[in-house]
Amino acid sequence: MNRPAPLLRCLPALRLCVRGYASRPRPRLADTLSLEHFLQRARVLALYRHIIRATRRIPDPATRSETRGMARAEFERNRHVTDLDHIRYLLSTGKIEWENMERYIDGL
Repeated sequence: MNRPAPLLRCLPALRLCVRGYASRPRPRLADTLSLEHFLQRARVLALYRHIIRATRRIPDPATRSETRGMARAEFERNRHVTDLDHIRYLLSTGKIEWENMERYIDGL
């Protein structure tokens, strides 16, 4: 009749769980961006917003939707690019392509 209470039997297991959880420090700065990556990311987002806003001028709803879909697909396809030179290249190419597209849109 001197059985330990069920709570007391669980305490050693709880201690192991707590120790296991607390002993694995999580790196706090593992996913932070460098300043240059942060600035390029802001430029990419600004270009994307500009493109999405500019598609409002397209009169045909189907063409507008298709253009937004194509823009989104291009940005998604290059989402995981981390090389700064490649990001700069994609930004400049994207701006040039969109300027050409805007000339076409303004002609509609």
